[in-house]
Amino acid sequence: MRFTDKLWDSIEGIYDAIVRHPFNTQLAEGTLAHEKFTFYLQQDALYLLDFGRALAIMAGKSVTSQQLLQFVRYAEQAVVVERALHESYFKQFGINQTRVAPTPACFAYTNYLLATVSTRSYEEGVAALLPCYWIYREVGNHILRHAAPNNPYQKWIDTYASTEFSGLVERAIDLVDECARHSSKEGRHLMQQAFVTSSKLEWWFWDCAYRMEELPP
Repeated sequence: MRFTDKLWDSIEGIYDAIVRHPFNTQLAEGTLAHEKFTFYLQQDALYLLDFGRALAIMAGKSVTSQQLLQFVRYAEQAVVVERALHESYFKQFGINQTRVAPTPACFAYTNYLLATVSTRSYEEGVAALLPCYWIYREVGNHILRHAAPNNPYQKWIDTYASTEFSGLVERAIDLVDECARHSSKEGRHLMQQAFVTSSKLEWWFWDCAYRMEELPP
């Protein structure tokens, strides 16, 4: 059993809560209110800026050229590919991205990732970053299997259920397994904690978007 298999088993309840969340069930049905999806996209664009910064930090901490290139490519994918997805919906829905404040979940998640990759071990950093890739692939494939015909959010679904995205995810999973093989028992425990924490923040991110929650004044 791979270390990452154990990681996934540890978030089974969190993942079930994510796919059962009204945001994702309604997205699959194509009935999610446009204003909620718009709010989510605005938050996701904010998130991806800091996610890209976290990936760049991890590139700088890499000890091999292969790892460095992997994180550089991840950063490019986060900034270029997913931004193109956002911009297509921004244009379609007439979304204005200026002066958008982060939700509590977006603020907590991005700051958690940046703090982890900056101040904790390389191994904890890769584990903390993995849920964003892995959970999105699984959610994308789950929604694809249940998506209503002519779904207005099909482009979003297809992005995360694509073979190209799945390839990125598999490489990220392999890197975490590689790090775990060279880590101590305590190190693997800390990696699991980081993975679980990010997974919980993934659920909260969707929840805040669905409720369109903002930071209090």
